[in-house]
Amino acid sequence: MTAPTPRRPPAAPPHTPRVVRVWRITRVLTHLAQAAVVAGLGYPLMTPARRRLALQRWSAKLLRLLAANLTVHGTPPREGDTYLLAANHVSWLDIFVINAAAPTRFVAKSEIRGWPLIGWLCVKAETLFIERDRRRDLARLDDVIATALNAGAGMGVFLEGTTTDGHEVLPFHSSLLRPAQQAAANIVPVAIQYRRSDGSICVEAAFDGDKTLLDTIRLMLTQHEIHTAVHFLPPVDGQGVHRKVLARQTREVIVRTLYPEKA
Repeated sequence: MTAPTPRRPPAAPPHTPRVVRVWRITRVLTHLAQAAVVAGLGYPLMTPARRRLALQRWSAKLLRLLAANLTVHGTPPREGDTYLLAANHVSWLDIFVINAAAPTRFVAKSEIRGWPLIGWLCVKAETLFIERDRRRDLARLDDVIATALNAGAGMGVFLEGTTTDGHEVLPFHSSLLRPAQQAAANIVPVAIQYRRSDGSICVEAAFDGDKTLLDTIRLMLTQHEIHTAVHFLPPVDGQGVHRKVLARQTREVIVRTLYPEKA
């Protein structure tokens, strides 16, 4: 007698009711539309300080709409500080997590520029886009970042070069640290982490693997809340240190903060 084929267990239902998810995504889309109006019409009329404030408030509200409750540890850089934020990378949301605490101009991969609406908003926020496979593009960015830092601006980079699901921090690439060393800018390690209500890593927030932007948003909406933490750690002195050593030191500080049990 042939044994019956075991039935696959049913998929776990979403944590939030469908009506809640629909309500949240409606509010997120409305928030994005409002940003498009402000960026298209209001931004050209704003002073740099007003733009930073608008970006900070908009980013904070986006997190609230996604139920990403933000806790800020440490002291974020202030307006007028010359700094390079070097963060671990989990999600497209990382940029808005940092901007909610310290509005910063970012370096992002070139694919983001082509995202519907969000890519355009990143352009309006003066994001620098990088094509990592082109050495000439790295050289161009060196000059742009150095110019911005010498002018007293803050910049943010994700030195892993890609995202993870939040369980690890990949080795840091060192090339984007060179202009910070040249400008004698503070290199501030930034540790970002997303956790579920039960304390486990919130992989739903991760923009990793084959996930699309919409996949990530859909998964985040299944969570009642996402405990989001950003740690602004003490600056790392990069003067007189080889940038590969500096990249390793910066990563180690972030790893000890996020995973003290592994240190």
